[in-house]
Amino acid sequence: MAPSTKKHGAGNACIIPGGFAVLSLKFSAESDTQHKLYVKEHRVRVEAKTHRPLDKTLFVLNVPPYCSQAVVSQIFSRFGAVVSVELSDRPGTASVPEIKLSNIFKPAEKQGFKVAYIVFRKAKSIQLAKSHPHNFPLVISTEKQPVTTGLQKWAEQYRKSIILPEKLQETVDAFMTDYDLRKEEKEKKQEEEAEEQKEDEEGWVKVTRGNKGTKARPHSEAANQKSLQKEIRKKKRKELLNFYTWQHRNTQKEHIADLRKKFEEDKQRISLLRAQRKFRPY
Repeated sequence: MAPSTKKHGAGNACIIPGGFAVLSLKFSAESDTQHKLYVKEHRVRVEAKTHRPLDKTLFVLNVPPYCSQAVVSQIFSRFGAVVSVELSDRPGTASVPEIKLSNIFKPAEKQGFKVAYIVFRKAKSIQLAKSHPHNFPLVISTEKQPVTTGLQKWAEQYRKSIILPEKLQETVDAFMTDYDLRKEEKEKKQEEEAEEQKEDEEGWVKVTRGNKGTKARPHSEAANQKSLQKEIRKKKRKELLNFYTWQHRNTQKEHIADLRKKFEEDKQRISLLRAQRKFRPY
């Protein structure tokens, strides 16, 4: 990016509602059109312990699609040393970086305007960026550091997408070697846990806690039978009763028949009690 010949105090900063400062961008020195960025200091209490320091992070809106992380870092490096740049499709809390299994196969990026979180080395860089005059645009593409767009950019992306068979084979071999090592470590750990949970000579079982999120239980026949019976009872409770209409009618008929049978038995019992209480003087 071409350094500006004007000082920061030579113009006035433009502050809009919401506390955002307006920064003007020009793609090249010869461009007549300008693009507007909206920046302000990033202050979210929830993210106090993330990789976005509250006093050194600048929040940027309306980042053009042709601006990569390197280009954004290049633009804002005039205000101070940039530690990191994070581009996102929409504002949100800091996400945990996922483990990248391969540097070759990458998901397609969404094209469109983005938001950026820029972390500076010093806190004063935030104020320098916010106080930059909006009528002095920053130049993106220069002779020393050109930014490719259009057909040139597509051709460059296509060339980078072509993977040599030798390079691909090396990546696959490295991944499979790492996978085999992790698999052997997991099997070895499971064997050690099984050895620890075996019954000793007196029949005692040593119960140990397994991996996080799993319940430890003794590997004995009685415990296995108890667990099996518990699962059977749980399955029976989940079975659907009277799902069909005819099942519901049969259940009602059986219930009515049971009530009638119980009523007749109660009548006989009451008659017997009355006969036993009859007065007989001799």
